[in-house]
Amino acid sequence: MPVITINKNDEIMMSLAHYFITKKDYVPINVQGAHDEVWLENIEGPYRVIRICAKSIYNDEQYNIDLYKIRYILKQIKRKTLSFKVPTLNICLNVNNKVNLFNRYDINSITVNSMEEIKENPALNNAFPDIKDNLIESNNNLDLIINVTNDISQKTEKSNKFFEKVFSPKKIIVTKVLILINIIMFLLMYILGNGSTDTMTLLLFGANYAPLVKSGQVWRLLTSAFLHIGLVHLLVNMYSLSIIGTQIENYIGKWKYIAIYIISAISGSLLSLVTGSSISAGASGAIFGLLGSLLYFGYHYRLYLNSVLRNQIIPVIVINLIISFLLPGIDALAHIGGLIGGYLSTMALGIEEKSHKRDKINGWITLTLYLAFLIFMVFFY
Repeated sequence: MPVITINKNDEIMMSLAHYFITKKDYVPINVQGAHDEVWLENIEGPYRVIRICAKSIYNDEQYNIDLYKIRYILKQIKRKTLSFKVPTLNICLNVNNKVNLFNRYDINSITVNSMEEIKENPALNNAFPDIKDNLIESNNNLDLIINVTNDISQKTEKSNKFFEKVFSPKKIIVTKVLILINIIMFLLMYILGNGSTDTMTLLLFGANYAPLVKSGQVWRLLTSAFLHIGLVHLLVNMYSLSIIGTQIENYIGKWKYIAIYIISAISGSLLSLVTGSSISAGASGAIFGLLGSLLYFGYHYRLYLNSVLRNQIIPVIVINLIISFLLPGIDALAHIGGLIGGYLSTMALGIEEKSHKRDKINGWITLTLYLAFLIFMVFFY
């Protein structure tokens, strides 16, 4: 049987990569032109990025050049994930003793030359207290390679299954039902009333109107989200709902989707009443709430979505908000209220594998305070 040998630095690199990927949920980053180095990322880790480098660094000039390259790659990561700071741990395995590994630009550089040094390094042990107990070691190089490869493959397979569970197409039911309800309500206003543009018909069917809401008809905060003023209004909103609602139903789940939609609709209606006194109706507030939900989801899954958050989700929100303020007859406050309500309700309800208990608690507290403030402004101010 052939003897497989790997050098000391490769062994250390494999052991560290194995630990960070399988125990700390870091994922590899594909860095073009990177040789003898591994880049890992975990948004929720004590270090956002970990770089393990086996290249030789003989003097301070080489180290400065290396830092410049790290900063360039980190700038790309910041742009991609809309991050202002990216704390980075730079683990160097082959550094001359005379080189000054100073820290700069949120980059903490350390050097380790053996497995024992990893277990004793204060920077590593402070950030990762269990590292000394979870490093894979073997006197047999072939066993080491097989074990590391198998463990990382199993971790990758598990991650891929979760990715497929979240992003795979699912049967769309809630969005279709919501669209159907809106269409039925639109038709009923013509069958039982004088049409969708008639003021009295809108009021009879539950449009949002400050004097009536303040007199006790609070159901209008929700029913108004299922009424539309004119065919164009209906078609535009139903098209938007079919696009955005399908994504939210796919990614977040049906029951959470229903809750987010209702909370966003009420939130939009409440903010609309803070300064407005005219009759208003439409699903726009709820739809903006879905955009807020998509923003929260996209931020937490930005590593999977690549540049979708920056190039698609945020521009769509900004453009629609600008249109809301520029075009006459559009209830911009309802859009803003829905957007905030959707974001906070998604934070409170949580998203699978990404939301911690403290995030949900903070979400519920913030959402409750936000809705309480709107209720106070509408009914008691």
